Formats: sequence, C-alpha cells, structure tokens
Amino acid sequence: MMVLLLFLLALPIIILFLLPKNSETPHPPGPRGLPILGNLHQLDNSNLPHNLWQLSRKYGPLMFMRLGFVPTLVVSSARMAKEVLKTHDLIFCSRPALQGQKKLSYNCIDLAFTPYNDYWREMRKICILHLLTSKRVQSFRPVREDEVHHMIKNISGLASSSKSINLSEMLVALGSTIICRVAFGKRFDDEEKLRNRFYKLVVEAQAVMGSFYVSDYFPLMGWIDKLSGMCARLDNSFKELDLFYQELIDEHLDQNRPNSMQEDILDILLQLRKDQSSSINLTLNHIKAVLLNILLGGTDTSSATVIWAMTGLMKNPRVMKKVQEEIRSVIGNKGIVDEDDVEKLPYLRAVIKESMRLYPPVPLLIPRETLQRCLIDGYEIPAKTLVYVNAWAIGRDPESWDNPEEFLPERFLDSTIDFKGNNFELIPFGAGRRGCPGMLLGVVTVELTLANLLYSFDWELPAGMKREDIDTDVSPGLAMYKKNALCLLAKKYI
Repeated sequence: MMVLLLFLLALPIIILFLLPKNSETPHPPGPRGLPILGNLHQLDNSNLPHNLWQLSRKYGPLMFMRLGFVPTLVVSSARMAKEVLKTHDLIFCSRPALQGQKKLSYNCIDLAFTPYNDYWREMRKICILHLLTSKRVQSFRPVREDEVHHMIKNISGLASSSKSINLSEMLVALGSTIICRVAFGKRFDDEEKLRNRFYKLVVEAQAVMGSFYVSDYFPLMGWIDKLSGMCARLDNSFKELDLFYQELIDEHLDQNRPNSMQEDILDILLQLRKDQSSSINLTLNHIKAVLLNILLGGTDTSSATVIWAMTGLMKNPRVMKKVQEEIRSVIGNKGIVDEDDVEKLPYLRAVIKESMRLYPPVPLLIPRETLQRCLIDGYEIPAKTLVYVNAWAIGRDPESWDNPEEFLPERFLDSTIDFKGNNFELIPFGAGRRGCPGMLLGVVTVELTLANLLYSFDWELPAGMKREDIDTDVSPGLAMYKKNALCLLAKKYI
C-alpha cells in the first residue's frame, strides 16, 4: 500500500516530465511508446541486440525511443555509426551514469564508464602510455604462449581418451587465467577454491552491471530498487570485489613478497601511485576501478570471440578445411604456433574478422550519452540522450555486406576493412575517443589461441550430432556468449 501511495504522489511529476516539448526539428523515427513507460515494454533483454535490430528494420538505422524518462537513440548502420562515432564524436563521447556501472567503478573513476571530462582524458593517457602500449602487450607474450600451450596439452590428454571436450569451458578458463596473470601475476587455476571465487565474482559483477535498475530510467523512483533487493545485491557484489582487490593490493605491497620475473599491471599502477607523476592523485580506489575494466573486458571478450569462431567453423567445413590447410602448410612440423607465425596467416585473420562481424564480442557497444543537442541526418538528438550502437546489427546490414548471413571469410582477403575503428562496417571494439584501448591485447590472444586449436587438432561433432544442430543462441550480458556450451571431439594432428 505504501509503495502504491508513493507512486501516486509522484505521478503528476512524472506526467509533467513526459509532456512533449515544442521543437521545430523532429526526432528520428521510432516505435510509439506508452505513457510513463515509454518503450521499455518493447525491449527483450534475453537478446537485446536482435530485438533492437528487428525494430530498426521497421523504423530505420537511426531510431529514437524513450525508456522511461530517458531519450534513447539506437544506431544500426555503418553510415549512421560514422555520424555518431566520427563526425559528431565529441558530442557523443560521454557515458551515462547507470547504477550498476557507477557503483562497481567507484563512482565512475575508471576508464570505461567515466563521463567525458579532463579526468577521463588523463586516465586514458595513463592507460595507453603505461598499460596498453604495443611494447607492454608484447611483454606479456610469454604469459599468453605459456597458457595457450598449457591448454593444448590438456586437450591432447582428453583427445587420447576420445572424450567430448567442453571447449567453451576451456576457453573461458584460458581467458581468465591469462588476464589474471597479466593483471596481478596470479594463476588461480592452480587452486580450485581461488578459481571458483574469482569466477563467481566476475559472473556476479557482469550480472549486476547488466541488470535493470528502475532509477536508471525513473530517477525519482530509486526506492523501488531498494525494495526489490537490487541495491542490496549490487552493494554485496561491490563489497566482495573491493575485498578481492584489496587482498591483491596488500600482497603486492608486502615487502616480503617474492620478486616476480614478470611485472604485472597492478605492479605498474602501484608504482605510478608511488611516483605521483600524473595530474591525477592516484588512490587505491582509482587502481581498483581500473582493475574492474581489465577483469571484465579481458576475461569476456577474447574467450567469447574464439568460441564463436569455432562455432562458425564447425558449421562451415569448407572454411575449416581451408584455414587448417593454411596454418599447417606454414607451420609444418614445428609442433606449436607462436605469435610471430600469425603474421603469415592471412586467412586465419580473415576468419577472425568474419567471426567478429557476425558475433561481435560486445554486440551493443558500451552506451554513450550526448553532451549537447545536435542534428544528425536532419533529425534532432537532445542533450543527455542515451545512445546504443548496435555492432551486431551493423555486421548484418545488407547495405554494407553481400550475403550478410553467410560465414564467408573470403570477403576480407582483398579488402582493406579492419576492426581498428576506421571502417564503420566492422566495429567490434568501437571507434572514436571511446574506442577500446585494450584492442591489441585482445586480438593477439584470439589469434594465438585459435591458430593453435586449428593446428593441433582435427575437430568433430559428438556422435549423432549434425552441423545443423549447432545452435547460435546467446546469453544476455555485456559480452555475447554462446548460451549452450560448444562440446566437440578432438583428434590430435601432430
């Protein structure tokens, strides 16, 4: 009864807020919404990229919606993405303060979720110059090669026993182990209790960040999040993550800690804090917020990309045969693929691009927010508009791609299209000021992993399963994971 009474008291303010404002310039076309709710009832969170793509096919590649109080723009074509991410990038380069992201990023003092301002520019400079340079990524090469070779050895043992291999599980474990060693020098796979704790923390963080919070769309009704238990769940996730970060920091600050052969990202951040060489007075909370970006971004995207690439190859044996022939002819009897070899494998790289086109690791780029009113294609976009760029839809746009639903890596062999942010037909890592600074680290991991899987083994479906039975259902979340695990039989090649 109390909840209903409070809602009724707030209703006049809500209606006043939603009354249309006079404007000579129309908003982009979009579906008609309901009073108060706007278009929230039309969203399907089980597969939001596909849901928004279906709506955009009716209303156009620049689609306007209202989610509660929040004006929202959905971008679904390369031409419109270029307008948003390049032509008007400075207007579209901020971030909305969504509850889940705000809480876990220590009130937006990280890199990924921080609004566009002087602080963000300085933090990006720190990350690019000290954490994610080509030289730094190369320094972690021994970690990547060691962990990929360790996985290949484990698969070899299972292959000799003819057991079905849960490749999805193995690749998630690989991605987690690599990022843990790179970020803070620990290999959690060595201890089951620590491994389970880490996985649980990451999965829960992803869940609460991607959850629906009433206050994100109805600012006056945040009390509903408290009554529903969402605030308590978010607070608990934050406390568990904060404790985890603090334990890692304490270990690194311990003067009795054994010297490590490999300097990790946490070492670098703590040294920067000690030196105070930037205009940001780095605190431990700043460091923890950056660790959040590295853990969530690094753990998810690389493993999801390899899983989808293997899914596409198993559904297309012609492509599988061609890419394996390329790898094996180049590597010969060497026994393992290293990162230098990948430079000589253009078809492998085309396979990875094609997989990212159809199954981008982050199908809806991290939401942006407009800093001021602007015009795009003759339409008015208000200030403080929430902006979704649908990379999944752009990768399937027939205006940009011939036969967009076909898995056809050859389309990239004689093409200059790349995913570095200059070709808006293919933007798995975004583009412009808010493009992913960790792209290089992710790409080299994907290339090395996929090359070794295809070189070392021939892959078959379990008995009784046909190519047509391989599903492409997705799990909801920031990253696009295959909903059902990819389980295969491996036969050792060499």
